[in-house]
Amino acid sequence: MKNIKVKVAPSAKRQKIEKLPDGSFKVYLTVPPIKGRANEALIKLLAKEFSVSKSEVEIVRGKKGKNKIIKIYNS
Repeated sequence: MKNIKVKVAPSAKRQKIEKLPDGSFKVYLTVPPIKGRANEALIKLLAKEFSVSKSEVEIVRGKKGKNKIIKIYNS
């Protein structure tokens, strides 16, 4: 299990993940932050990046903000 800090940039031109020097991540998502769609896209993208299922990625803090704490199980 691992906790990571993530800053989300919704409505970007393309999806990508950048690892920042402090160990946190900046994630660019193509979807807008409407009705939880950005959070769903974030979970899907992080699950693919860390090779885990979507059910093993949980937003612990920051569900309605850009700065989030994500818990990844089995990594």
